Order: sequence, then C-alpha cells, then structure tokens
Amino acid sequence: MSHDSPRTLIVNAHLVNEGRECVGDVRIEEGRIAEIGQGLSAGTGESVIDAAGRRLLPGMIDDQVHFREPGLEHKGDIASESAAAVAGGLTSFMDMPNTSPPTLDAAALEDKYRRAAGRAWGNYGFYLGTSTGNLDAIRALDPRAAPGVKIFMGASTGNMLVDDPIVLDAVFREAPTPIITHCEDTPTIDAIMAKYRAEYGEDIPVASHPDIRSRAACVKSTELALSLARRHDARLHVLHISTADELTLFERGPLIRADGSRKRITAETCVHFLRFDRGDYARLGNLIKCNPAIKDASDREALVRALAEDTIDVLATDHAPHTLEEKSNAYLRAPSGLPLVQFALNAALECVYEGQLSTAQVVQKFAHAPAQLFDVRDRGFLREGYWADLVLIDDLPEDAPMIVRREQVLSRCGWSPFENSAFHTRIASTWVNGHLVWDGRRLLGSPRGARLEFDR
Repeated sequence: MSHDSPRTLIVNAHLVNEGRECVGDVRIEEGRIAEIGQGLSAGTGESVIDAAGRRLLPGMIDDQVHFREPGLEHKGDIASESAAAVAGGLTSFMDMPNTSPPTLDAAALEDKYRRAAGRAWGNYGFYLGTSTGNLDAIRALDPRAAPGVKIFMGASTGNMLVDDPIVLDAVFREAPTPIITHCEDTPTIDAIMAKYRAEYGEDIPVASHPDIRSRAACVKSTELALSLARRHDARLHVLHISTADELTLFERGPLIRADGSRKRITAETCVHFLRFDRGDYARLGNLIKCNPAIKDASDREALVRALAEDTIDVLATDHAPHTLEEKSNAYLRAPSGLPLVQFALNAALECVYEGQLSTAQVVQKFAHAPAQLFDVRDRGFLREGYWADLVLIDDLPEDAPMIVRREQVLSRCGWSPFENSAFHTRIASTWVNGHLVWDGRRLLGSPRGARLEFDR
C-alpha cells in the first residue's frame, strides 16, 4: 500500500459510527484516520474540507458483487464496476466466483487479485467457489486469501451448482473460512417451471418469476444449509434472503453479542428487496428479474423490520450487470441480475428518510457487520488507525430530490433499475485509502483500491 495520500482534515462533520452520532473532525494521514476529535486545527500543508454538518460515514463494504471479470467483460469488469461503486459510496467489495472460468482454485483466485491491482477503484476481495470436484482446493485455501467459500445451493452456471449431499457435507466440514450460500432448491424450481411451460410454452410472463423461484424453494434450501452448519459448527452466511418465511430460521440479536461472542450463522438481504416488490414487474419486467426473485410487498416490509431488529445482519447489493440487449429477451432467455452498486447506499438511506431505519443501522449493516463477519482488517469503522475509507452524504430538500437518470450510470451495462427514482441523498465525496476518488460529479485521480486483508 502506497502512503502517498494527501494530508486532509475534514471538519464540522456529523459522524455516524458504532451506533453513535456526533459532530466532529477527522484527520487523514498516510491513508489512515490519524485523529478523530472536535476543534482540530489544520497542520502545515494539510487541506481542510468543511463538511458543514453533513453525515460522514465509514465507506460501505459490499460483500456480494458480480463484477464479471474474467470472461464476461461485455457486461462489466473490475475497473468499470468498482468505479460505479465508489461513486455510490461503496469503498470495498467482495466478488463472486461464477466468472468464466470460475474461481475454483488458488491459481484462479490469484489471477483475479492480479487483475484488480492498479485497476480497482475500491478495495477488493475474491471468493473461492465450490464445485463437485474441488474439495482439495477448499481444504488447501489459506484463510487469509479469500473472504469465504461460496456455495451455489441452487441453479447456477456451469458446474458450480452443488447439490450432492456428500459434497455439501464435506465442504461444511472442511472449509477454513466462512461459508457463503445461495439458497434455492433446484428440484422445487424445476417442478414449478415445468407447470408454467405446460401452460405458457415459451411465453411465460415475467410476473411469474417469484412463483417459479418460489419461497418454498428458498426455505427448503436455507433449512438444509443451516442443518449442515449446525452439524459441523461451521460459520455460515446465507445471502440475499428474499422471504419473510426464512426469517424465522435465524437468531435475532446483534452480530457481536454482549459477551463478545459472534453469531455462527448469519443472514443477509439486498437493497433491491427493500425497494421493489411483485407490483413492480408490470413496470420493469426483466430489469428486476433476479435470483432469488423479488417477491411480495409483505416480504419487503418484513425484511426491513428484520434489519431493524437484528434478525438480518448484513445489507448488500448482489450487483450483477447485464446488457439491455440481454435483458430485452423473452423471460426464459433474459438473464437474472441487476446493476446496483452506484445507488445502493442512496436506496438504503431512503429507509432512513421514511423512518424505517436509522442512519446508524444502515452503517451497521452495510459497513460494520461485513467487516466483523469477514474479519476485515482495519476497515468498516471510523476509528483512529483504520484506513480512511469514507463517504460524505448530501441531504437534499424534500421538494428537490435527486432523480436517477440513465446518463449518470457508470456501470458498463449503462442502465439502472432505479432510473427515475427520487432519492433524498447524494454521494458528495468518497475517499479510498485517504484519497478523494469521487467529488459528487466525477471520478478523481486513479484507482486507489487495495487488496483486503483478513485477520485470521
């Protein structure tokens, strides 16, 4: 890590960190937070930024993205998607293994790290994937080399669907890191799909997606993952919970308990499950087709409550860009996934504007919890000595919100499901490792992301 970052003093900020909010100043030196206090004076050669009472948050850590490199760069790559991320206040990301080729061994993992070096605008980590034949690579994984081991316990690409009970049992027994799961039961989905094909042929309406990728499929697979984790006392993190039904399976309470112990089994949901529901398929169609599916308004409301009540531990994006040409296909041929990183924090802060969550809760779910869950070293908090990954938020007047326009989109796919949405915040500034990389209008300088380090 280069320590050539400028010396900066941010004054008069509304700091939001570790459940507390206060007015304060933050000094940045050599890429790290050197001092937090009140009434700090600028030193020689130190640039001063007056936050003027705006909220200053730790940079968001997105533990679930698909940046498409290698092999699918026509949709996006590490450079383009991380640029969109820092424009959205997301300063660190953890990328999924279902690329082409998939990330199934140490060589493929290190190839991704090499690709990111000097090109990623945010800090980066890459998951090792699971297949039916890479148990040796999982056993040999250095726990400090990846945030976790990802299992697709549902329909996926290539040979990354793992539903063999013997293989699943072995992975839960042997994985040296947290296990990250996509939980949907493929036989359940296939059986429902067969019924819809019999009725509609190739013209299945997209509004059927939440019925085909059903809540029953989610619950059945999630129950299996939890049973395996309990059998082997594995650390399990279940991604993108989309139903109220699954919430009863998880422990309610903080990620870090009062006695200092940490939950072994944790849950995550995504921003699109908080902002869209079944009624939006008529307007957006395949643009909000994703797996697991966006479901009912009652699920959306339950997921927001579960974040507030600490049943869900992490909020992420599952950013997964596809081109508009691909999305314009008929339902059966349109790929699943949405580009989300650039406006994810704005979308989450709408829940604050609406009175459903506090800013401190958003910070906990989007920054603190991912750092704690994945043992990320020196990131995710406003703490002296930690890397200066920061985001400054502009609050906009109620009658003058930011309207998302297609021309704002930095993701290579060139569109957003949030187009024409009204947000009451704007990302004013983003710092990565002490460098100002986004000033509210444009990217600044060059990519400053570093490889994430894991304290294990």
